[in-house]
Amino acid sequence: MALTPSSMIPLGTEMPAFTLPDTNGGMLSSAKMAGKPLLVMFICNHCPFVKHIAAALSEFAEQYIPAGLAIVAINSNDFASHPDDSPDKMREEIAARGYRFPYLVDEGQEVARAFDAACTPDFFLFDRDGKLAYRGQFDSSRPGNGEPVDGSDLRAAADAVLRGEQPDADQTPSIGCNIKWK
Repeated sequence: MALTPSSMIPLGTEMPAFTLPDTNGGMLSSAKMAGKPLLVMFICNHCPFVKHIAAALSEFAEQYIPAGLAIVAINSNDFASHPDDSPDKMREEIAARGYRFPYLVDEGQEVARAFDAACTPDFFLFDRDGKLAYRGQFDSSRPGNGEPVDGSDLRAAADAVLRGEQPDADQTPSIGCNIKWK
């Protein structure tokens, strides 16, 4: 597996607008979440880095969605070359992991490019005004490094944004598999 860091685009960047299908063919627009803090996550099904945090990611959503954080996951991998990331497999992943957030299909990969997403997982946390407040790692845990999977970095950022504050600007890039581009 190739280690790819997130792009670390500038804080304060305005969130790109998007409209994408979910795994059942319904459409979700970023405009529907305007005015709320929003976490956009680029994930997939097969990446060992995503698998490593998937249970904790589900727990994070269970805690933060009721607290007022909108959360959406986007799979931008080319599922023609990586069939484990197909919409059918995404539905299975939603059921297996108990994801409460929408898991969207970016088949054309335009949304990943608009966000400058580079890896899975890649996290982008926007404040109520749609400005980037955090881009970085879930926590310091990686497959095999023995660090606990607790979401500490993303939790600290989400807590700050939910209080209407800016997270610490010293942010560590996420590391994961590269997005599988067409």
